[in-house]
Amino acid sequence: MRIGLLTEGGYPYVSGDARLWCDRLVHGLAQHEFDVYALSRSQHQEDEGWIPLPRNVRRVRTAPLWMAEDDEVALGRRARRRFTECFGELAAVLCGAPGASPGGASGAAGGISGSASSATGGAPTSEADRFANALYGLAELAREEGGLTGALRSEAAVRTLERACRAPGAHRTAREARVPDLLTVAAHLERALRPLSLDWYEDDGLGAVDLCHAASGGTAALPGLLARHLTGVPLMVTEYGVRLRTHYLTAPDAPPAVRSLLAAFQGRLAAEAYRQAEVVTAGNTHARRWQERCGAEREKLRTVYPGMNARPFAEVGESPDCVDPDTLVWVGRVEPAKDLVSLLHAFAEVRKQSPRTRLRIVGTPAGPEGTAYLGHCRTLAAQLFPDEAEGPHAAGDNPVSFEETGGPELPALADAYASGAVTVLSSVVEGFPVGLVEAMLCGRATVSTDVGAVVEVIGGTGLVVPPRNPRALAEACVALLRDPERRARLGAAARARALELFTVEQNIEAFHGIYLEIVSRAPVRRALLDGAGEPLPFAIPAEAHVSVRWTAASPDLAARSGPGWAASRPVRATTPLPAPEGAR
Repeated sequence: MRIGLLTEGGYPYVSGDARLWCDRLVHGLAQHEFDVYALSRSQHQEDEGWIPLPRNVRRVRTAPLWMAEDDEVALGRRARRRFTECFGELAAVLCGAPGASPGGASGAAGGISGSASSATGGAPTSEADRFANALYGLAELAREEGGLTGALRSEAAVRTLERACRAPGAHRTAREARVPDLLTVAAHLERALRPLSLDWYEDDGLGAVDLCHAASGGTAALPGLLARHLTGVPLMVTEYGVRLRTHYLTAPDAPPAVRSLLAAFQGRLAAEAYRQAEVVTAGNTHARRWQERCGAEREKLRTVYPGMNARPFAEVGESPDCVDPDTLVWVGRVEPAKDLVSLLHAFAEVRKQSPRTRLRIVGTPAGPEGTAYLGHCRTLAAQLFPDEAEGPHAAGDNPVSFEETGGPELPALADAYASGAVTVLSSVVEGFPVGLVEAMLCGRATVSTDVGAVVEVIGGTGLVVPPRNPRALAEACVALLRDPERRARLGAAARARALELFTVEQNIEAFHGIYLEIVSRAPVRRALLDGAGEPLPFAIPAEAHVSVRWTAASPDLAARSGPGWAASRPVRATTPLPAPEGAR
């Protein structure tokens, strides 16, 4: 099987999102070929280079999202009109404005809207169809003209967006957009729509793969949408964090008009990706609920947990008794979302009931904001726990330590979890808690806040308390510190659960099964031959070789003898297959 892996800001670059699980997936499915199509986010990311790639990665094609070179495409009069109509229709959908006339955007784009209307018996086009028609109209125009980078960055695009915002019926927040807001939104749309101008969709590109697998939603899924529209390649979308939710969390200070228009674009793009994808996978139930809210059909949704490498934690997990019974451990990236302030206040309550308890905070700051937050936490720890000496001639010793892995005391991540009896997670915002799974693989009892997918991951093998509640956090920690038998019981159950659900092996096996399922249902698009002239495996689905032709004249036979999807319409190969010897 040949898989087109679509990434944004991650694999195969050294740093970025979804890098680890993509690398493990490609290595784990060594029997299949991968073509990687990667969108980079910064010059720094490109300068860092790629991680070592296995042999089954046949090709890597990249394109930058952090810069746009002028494609020097000069659109003619008719092409400019088509662009204005398609982009205007897309902007109108984002603003909530009424649709164009039948001779408008989609009609100029090649009659896509007309075919959609006829398919629905002349019914009014839905908002989803309007967005899709405008998007694919832009894609077809970009393919014909050689790119739309210049057009999307032009003053005409900004004026078109402004007209949509000022149109009667547009949302109030869109009507209130000022010129700086329009410029910001236009710049974001140009960046997000940059894949329209790429040359990835020919027969020797994404058109040659058996399946497109988008490693995230949003812009990463857009090349897969275009490949499906232009060449019929089936699409699969995987999200461990829903892009629309990320937008809400990362843009709270943006002007209302900018926030509303960009959220509308992300929502429409997500809904179209979910509608066109054969299967949509979520990393946890929390993300899956968001996907359903964004329009994903429940029948398409699957939950595939991230795969963790259990080997580095095996030795610690198999030796649960080698712990310091009076030590709490926190491991992760130091940033405000981890709420170490509440953890320090909770630890002050713990010290009142268990004076010998120590707290080890192990992690590195996440950027400048994390560095400033770490300094604040150090200052707070010094205020809450002044150095206490056992005697007049002894040096004081603060019960809270801030450390990083890689030193002589904590050479590896597993050593951090091994240094304490209880692992604590105090976050106020969390997606899939990787650190919590690592602690479970080490056989450690845990105390966590009820955020993100924490409850789903823990599943009754640890204690969960409300976020931003230091007193509840302290009571849970004290309860486990005072009960070693309960700690051991919960730790063993946590390790068993992690080994069953969250390992690399189960992740790879799940994706492999989904790949086979999608390709087995995909229509035959071409016949690929190897050097000896023989058909390549998976180039033609297995059902294309069945000698029996399913027809509508024998629905009972089809229902009894064949799959349900075969009863409605036969699947035929693009190139006719030779008849068996006995049939000639």
